[in-house]
Amino acid sequence: MDAIVLLKEDHKAVEKLFKEFEEAGDRAHVTKRRIVDQVIEQLTVHTVIEEEVFYPAAREAAPDTADHVLESVEEHHVVVWLLAELAGLDPQDERFDAKMTVLMENVRHHVEEEERDWFPEVRQAMGRNRLLELGERLEAAKETATRDPLKVPSAAK
Repeated sequence: MDAIVLLKEDHKAVEKLFKEFEEAGDRAHVTKRRIVDQVIEQLTVHTVIEEEVFYPAAREAAPDTADHVLESVEEHHVVVWLLAELAGLDPQDERFDAKMTVLMENVRHHVEEEERDWFPEVRQAMGRNRLLELGERLEAAKETATRDPLKVPSAAK
């Protein structure tokens, strides 16, 4: 699978979970916990593969996008800390839904910028064969990626 297609599929899967969260009732604490746990795992893995595999390759292929990569890593930093906080927060805590809302807003902004502004430049710079090879690397990296948000490279920066 093409690397950009793979990343967009991840974006869609997380957005689906966000919508499920938004549609869950105010008292659906068990459901919300399950959804948030899935979001934590999916976003953590996605963030790792972007930072360790995709971003370095994209930055090399399209050096003019270096500022976008740096901004994305900073956005990841905020997201992984929110994920770590959500992991340890009781879904009945009054801050749980608010924290999840802030996470969703941040991720949606990040996804919009990547898909609208950055991915087209990277696609043009890399070409089909390179993106297919990179997609294989991303898929393989998912298997070994940490599931702990605070072990994502950008967590420490």
